[in-house]
Formats: sequence, C-alpha cells, structure tokens
Amino acid sequence: MKRSLRGRLIVLLVLLIAAACAAGTLMVGLFRQSATAQAGRAEAEIGRACDAIAGDYRFYSSGWSGPAVELINPDLRRDLNAVVQTALRGRSTIEGGIWQADAGSVAYAFPTYQGAGPKTDVPQAELSRIEAVNQAALVADRPFTSRYDAPSQVLLMTACPLAGPIANMTAWTMTRVATFGGSGYHLLMTGLAVLFGAVVAATALLTHLTMTWSRHVVTIETALQAHDIAELPTLPATGERELDRIVMALNDAGQRLAQARRRADQLARQVATGERLAAIGRVAAGVAHEIRNPIAAMRLKAENAIAGDSMAGDLERKNRALTMMLGQIERLDALVRRLLSMADCETLHRVAVALQPFLESCLAPHRELARSKSLVLESVACDEEASFDPDHMRRALDNLILNAVEAAPAGTAIVITARHDDDNLVISVRDQGAGPDPTIRDQLFEPFVTGRADGTGLGLSIVREVAAAHGGSARLGYGEPGTVFEIVMPWCPS
Repeated sequence: MKRSLRGRLIVLLVLLIAAACAAGTLMVGLFRQSATAQAGRAEAEIGRACDAIAGDYRFYSSGWSGPAVELINPDLRRDLNAVVQTALRGRSTIEGGIWQADAGSVAYAFPTYQGAGPKTDVPQAELSRIEAVNQAALVADRPFTSRYDAPSQVLLMTACPLAGPIANMTAWTMTRVATFGGSGYHLLMTGLAVLFGAVVAATALLTHLTMTWSRHVVTIETALQAHDIAELPTLPATGERELDRIVMALNDAGQRLAQARRRADQLARQVATGERLAAIGRVAAGVAHEIRNPIAAMRLKAENAIAGDSMAGDLERKNRALTMMLGQIERLDALVRRLLSMADCETLHRVAVALQPFLESCLAPHRELARSKSLVLESVACDEEASFDPDHMRRALDNLILNAVEAAPAGTAIVITARHDDDNLVISVRDQGAGPDPTIRDQLFEPFVTGRADGTGLGLSIVREVAAAHGGSARLGYGEPGTVFEIVMPWCPS
C-alpha cells in the first residue's frame, strides 16, 4: 500500500490536536480537583476557627456568674468583638462573629481583610445565609456547615453553639474559595493559552510544510513528465534541504544518463556501421551466388545456340535457348528489384491508415492463389487509425502472406491481425504450417537465408528492414498450432 507524505503529515496534525485536547482536558480536571481539595481544606479551617471562637468565648465568660447582660450593651459587644478578633487573628481569608437568636449579630471581625481598613460590618449579601446556618446549629445543637457554589467561587459557612450565661448564642465563620479567577485559575488559563498557541503554530507549520512539499513535488513531476526520460531536465532548487538533495540526485542522474546516452548512441552508430558493412558483405556474397548460376546457364545456352547451323532443328534449339535466357533475365530482374526495395525502405512517407481496410487491401491480391490451394484468408483489426508508410508495409506483408500461403496445409486459414498493444502497433500473419527449419531460425531475417530451394532469401530481410525503418522489429513466434510472424513498431496515432 502506498503512503504519501501529505497523508502522514495530516495524521501527525490530527494526533497533535488530539494530544493537545487531552492535555487541556487533563489540566482542567486537575484544576477542578485542586479547587475541590482547597474547598475541603477551607471547610476544615473554618471549623477550627469556629472552635477557636467558642474556646475564647468560654474563657471570657468562665467567671461570669451574675445576671444576663443586655445584648445591646456597647461594652459587651466590644468585648465580644475582641473575642472574635483574637480567635480569627492569623487565619487568612476567614471572617466570623457571634450570633444570638433574638438579637442577631452581636459581634463580627475580619482581621485579615485586604481592604483599606478593618472591616467591621457583617456582609449584608450573606446575612440571610449567616442567619440560616446559625439557626441550623442551634436546632441541631452541634456544629453545622453550609456550602454555596457560585460560577467563580465556593462560599463556606460553619456555625457552632456557644455554652454560657447568654442563651441561644452561636459562633460562626465564613470563607470563600475561588474556583475560577484565582491565581490557580490564571495559571491554568496561561497554560491553556500556551498550549493553544503551540497547537496553532504547529498546525500552521505542518500545513505550510504539506502545501510547500506538495507544490514542489507537483513541479518536479510536471517537469519530468514534460521531457523524454532519456533527456531529464535540470530541476531548480526548492529551498527545502531534504528535497533539494533529491533534486540534486535527479539532476546528477540526468547528466549521467545524458552522457551514457551519448556514449550509447556513439556505440550504436559504430555497431550499426559494422553491421551494415557485414550485411553488405553478406549481400554481396549472396548476390554473387544468385547471379552466377543464371549467368552460367545463359552462357551455356548461348554457346550451344552459336555452335548450331541454320537448319530448322537448330532454329528451334536457338528459340528454346533464348526463351530460357529470358527467364533467367527475369530472375535477375526480380532479384535486383528486391534489392532495390530493401534500399528504398529507409525513406518513409507516413500517413494515417485505417487498419481494417488496409489489411483487406493486403489480402486481396492473394485470394485467388489461396483459393487454388484451398486456403482461407482472414483479417482482424482494431477500429483505429495508425501512422505508417502503407506502401512499404504492404510490401512487407506481401512477403509474409506469400510465405504463409507456401507453408500452410490445404484446408486451413491464414489470419492477419493488427492490434494496439500498450504503446506499440503489432501486425501479425499466422498460418498452421510447421514453420521454418530450426537450423536457420537464428538467421531467418538475414538476406539470402531461405529454407526453400526456389527462394531468394530476401523476403524476410525486407520485412525486417521495413520494421526497422518504422522504429520497430520483426520476430518469429508460434501459434496453437502453427507459426506467427509479427511486425512490432511504435504506435503513432494520427
């Protein structure tokens, strides 16, 4: 399975966002747990503060054996305020007082108040809650705690009964615990802001990296597709260090490939020159061999004709000699035409050719001969057009069809096909004959190589030259059963 860099970066980005969300959730959860723990500690602290007020009140009233003093007595209120002040001194953020069921608040103090001066008035906003918690402590005759949750803080109150000469007296304490808005909350918000900023920066960086690399890759791909693989372009630097290493490697490979191609072209020219010289030698030897026999036969017949006299029998013998000499001259003329057709294959005139009609036109001249040998000629082609020289290709196919007619058993079919195979045009001629002699198959397409006594050995060499002139090749295959000769050349659509 192919995996792209863009996909991996997207997965990395998703994992980063998921990790940031998990970390943020964890931070908020820890902060809430911390706030809950602070509330628990504050609740225990105000309980101890209420006990301290009760202890100081017992000490203050321990020697008091006279009648009850009016609660509105300023001296008594001053003394009780001093009791509360003493009990809450040093207890940060805790305020409290003494409450009497009939008279209400009789003492109040907030020693650690952070305002401009000491706070001496009971908070009016919480007055009803203070009364409620003191009333609950009197009814239960034991310490009682109330908790009030607000969006940004938790209000905690504790009241405890006071034993002494004045009935229905309770001490109460109160504190506030910030859930959102305190130093811990600000620290949390700072951490979340830093985390969010890091995620945004990482997202922007990964997005920029993904788009940049994608753009560079598309540029490189477009540049490579616009050039032939044998001539790689010089790619410009991208500015990305890792990617530029690949670009430099491609440029270096392109230069080495160009050098290798130039060396290969030079060697190919040398090889082609050597092969051409060798072929010329073989052709010269074959031509000499082919010409020698007809010339020898004509010479013998001419000598016999000259040696005779003018009698009627001698005239008939001279006529036969001349007829045989004309046949040999035709043989030599056919040999010369085939040699000229091989040389003419180098000049092509490509045109757009409809394949099916072209194959039918190639079969038409041979149908009479095929019927005389009880053979059936068939053509199969794709419904397309290709670009090639029809005259040269027809000459090559004539040779293949004639060979197939000579080799095919009576009552069988010869099939000529043309198909689009990848980027190639493949034209084949199939027959059900036994095929050429195995001893000459390696040199089958060489000039003057033939398995028939009456053949010149130039037909398949013409096929090879036509295929080579079109940038392709000719090859021998085998059917089921039978033999297949194929011409394979680059497909050049019109």
